Amino acid sequence: MPEFTGAPQGAGHRLAMVASRFNEHVTQALVDGALDALLRHGVALDDVDVIWVPGAWELPGAVRRAASSDRYSGIVAIGAIVRGETPHFDFIAAEAARGLAQVADDYDVPVGLGLLTCNDMAQAEARSGGKHGNKGWDAAIATLEMVDLFQRLDLMQAAESDADEDEG
Repeated sequence: MPEFTGAPQGAGHRLAMVASRFNEHVTQALVDGALDALLRHGVALDDVDVIWVPGAWELPGAVRRAASSDRYSGIVAIGAIVRGETPHFDFIAAEAARGLAQVADDYDVPVGLGLLTCNDMAQAEARSGGKHGNKGWDAAIATLEMVDLFQRLDLMQAAESDADEDEG
């Protein structure tokens, strides 16, 4: 039984990072963490495009535009939504996450979810380089692993297709 897993190998890959400016002190730290992860895992600085959008609501649209360009092996989505006193948080968090998942499905491109959904700013800060690490780093690593996994699966499928043609 074959088993497949991806490795965070970035050499030769072009990636986009789409980041929300809302809660920018948090999202900038997430972007910095994601960029550090990409560079430490072989992605060249010139192969990373950072695209800033106003807020989490705009992330899916910009990620969709980046995915439709066929320019990127993977995309890291970065944002920080902090719960307030109204249900606005619930709508934005759910729809932004749903939209990002839809883009990944529609374009068959890995989209790393670096979208924090926190109850307060202290939680967001703890997850953007504080005591809970940097979730931007984690999203970048997950994106690289999925890019590599997709490549491995594509190679397996191509090899099986070639074998089928040789038999027929």
